[in-house]
Amino acid sequence: MPSPGRRLLTLWRRLSPLPGGQWLFAQIFSWTVPYSGSVGPRVRLLEPGHARVEIPDRRSNRQHLGSVHAIALMNVAEMASGLAMLAGLPDGVRGIVVSISIEYHKKARGTITAVSRVTVPTVTTDTDFDVVSECLDRENNVVARATVRWRLGPDKPRGAKPSAT
Repeated sequence: MPSPGRRLLTLWRRLSPLPGGQWLFAQIFSWTVPYSGSVGPRVRLLEPGHARVEIPDRRSNRQHLGSVHAIALMNVAEMASGLAMLAGLPDGVRGIVVSISIEYHKKARGTITAVSRVTVPTVTTDTDFDVVSECLDRENNVVARATVRWRLGPDKPRGAKPSAT
């Protein structure tokens, strides 16, 4: 069975060229990952090791001062890192976020695009791996930079107990 990232990539490749396909992909993604869907993501590019995800400038993504909320930025940064990482993982390898750190560089206004590029490592045992996502405004200024630490490892059969090592 293909990995979740491969299934997402296959769905993206099937839908994105169609009229309304990117919108439909975003709806499916948002239904599958409801919290991430709360910021209204629009995937603009998805390929193994590279993702671009936008969030719109809308009231529900802003804080009380009128700029995009810090956690909305973290959400889209994590999403871009995950899509880039997971789409590049071979079958039989899984990943989960274990930590996120983010630096905010300036007020985020307007549509924000998170961009992540990663060279997926060869994974034979559980490995922690950092992926960087940059959040850009309309003028391509970096408004935030996140480092997302992923724990990658071989798939474990359902119900398997973790090893004692």
